[in-house]
Amino acid sequence: MKKAYLEDCPEYLKNFLFYMETIKGRSSRTVDGYYIDLRSFIRFLLIDNNIVSEDLDYKEIKIADASFDLIKNADRFDAMRFLSDFKENHDNKEKARSRKVSAIKSFYKYLTVSSGKLEENPMLNLETPKLRKTLPKYLTLEQSLELLTHVQTSFTERDFCIITLFLNCGMRLSELCGININDIRDNRLKLLGKGNKERIVYLNASCMNSIENYLKVLNSGEKIKRVDKNALFLNRNGKRITPRRVEQIVEQCLKEAGLDGMGISPHKLRHTAATLLYQDAGVDIRVLKELLGHESLSTTEIYTHVSNKQIEDAANKSPLKNVKPPKKTIKESSEE
Repeated sequence: MKKAYLEDCPEYLKNFLFYMETIKGRSSRTVDGYYIDLRSFIRFLLIDNNIVSEDLDYKEIKIADASFDLIKNADRFDAMRFLSDFKENHDNKEKARSRKVSAIKSFYKYLTVSSGKLEENPMLNLETPKLRKTLPKYLTLEQSLELLTHVQTSFTERDFCIITLFLNCGMRLSELCGININDIRDNRLKLLGKGNKERIVYLNASCMNSIENYLKVLNSGEKIKRVDKNALFLNRNGKRITPRRVEQIVEQCLKEAGLDGMGISPHKLRHTAATLLYQDAGVDIRVLKELLGHESLSTTEIYTHVSNKQIEDAANKSPLKNVKPPKKTIKESSEE
């Protein structure tokens, strides 16, 4: 793990981040998130314990010299006040605070269970903020087709292939960026998912054609000179494409299709693939679970949300849909 920000890490935090990436197999982006959230927590503790002045610019507070006693003596009430501070003064929503709780609990679990630096876990009963249940954002079938017909970039073949794989296979952003050439065998694609868990997805004709078309142009050397010999998707320098570059490609294609401003991202294209497979193709939820690489079926169940069209269709299927109101009788009319 060679990252510039590690110079600002106290040894106990550096060891935790190293453990999460190398032993637990967390992605670099996940580990980066742990660092950011735990840095904020340590900064809060430094201020709260009057070790640094609260008048300092929060973002300029260095944590490298923060003693382990600061972490050792903290309890869940300190964590709760930290979350409250970030809600009131840093506009942290439920999801951001939930992520901070996850980082803190993982950190203290490591300190007690894995490293043995603490005998008891003071954060064991720290509760996660309740998240509002919202329907996942996704593109409709018509919008997905519109997106695919508006991939007009400087490397259309590559970018069309990227969008096609997202919409057909429902893979994660990190999984797409991590694909190697030798991961493809006939119509099978090996993906490396969360926790370094491998799974196989099958490529339909659309995916196979887009990969073949992309590789034909790539291997010609007309647009990119390959530097990375293994990676499937390359940037303009011939190296493995980065997650941020893929996000930019998706943003550009959405804008060309008139679908920008909807909050759609590569992860929302994964939602789209799952929703279309469940709602339009009728794929069984247990099959969908394996395709998406979920550990729990409950995670996959967010894609069983129903569309407005399905609700409308259900209403129109009622056996009483053609019943008409009764006509007034002559007697009723005269009484009025």
